[in-house]
Amino acid sequence: MSTATPRTADPYRDLDVIDARAPRFNQATVGVLSLLAVLTGWWPILAVLAAQLAIGLRFGRRYCLPCLAYFELVQPRAGEGPIEDARPPRFANQVGLVVLGAASVGYVVGLSTLGAGLGMLVAGLALLAATTGFCAGCQVYRMAARLHGIRVTSFDRVDLLEVGMRMPPSGEIVVAFGHPLCTDCHAFEARMRADGREMVVVDVREHRWLARKYGVALVPSAVTVAPDGRVIARLAG
Repeated sequence: MSTATPRTADPYRDLDVIDARAPRFNQATVGVLSLLAVLTGWWPILAVLAAQLAIGLRFGRRYCLPCLAYFELVQPRAGEGPIEDARPPRFANQVGLVVLGAASVGYVVGLSTLGAGLGMLVAGLALLAATTGFCAGCQVYRMAARLHGIRVTSFDRVDLLEVGMRMPPSGEIVVAFGHPLCTDCHAFEARMRADGREMVVVDVREHRWLARKYGVALVPSAVTVAPDGRVIARLAG
């Protein structure tokens, strides 16, 4: 397959990350079809969308029709977009599945007003995400991830030897958790190095146990650490 530019992330193998344009394409598809379903009364479209989301979440992107359309038809011509953490849009799809399923059930049991309201909610939020990039489900994921990390993980100290710092740092050091294909991770690292910050980068793909230990729910995640390992400030994530 010829592409406008070579892919840095394989859409079917590099599942930790995703082309940021793919979720927006998916949201546009869901939004337009949900709106069509409510306005025309063809509510089974909502059930089909819910089933498609469920299949894609369970079996992967190869079984997600909007994903296939984007990766096989759009991306080869438009090129690869920024690469981002795949977890927030995946969570947004899970939320969409629940709401679309509830809308379908509403129609089935005769609560058409409830079904239409939920269908319009999905349509509105999906089209908002597609047109502006603001993904409500992604924001919910980020807030929940931060709260989960604060509650479960004691992230007030980092073992510098554990994250690959073999020599004691001369001063404050930035410890960044990232993914080698993540566009924002590379941009963050470049900013830190341009500012002359001493830095160690942890590849969460290779060191998943460190990501779990330090409660890394998003990449990039970064903290400023004192020479003795104390966390001074959170910079990202």
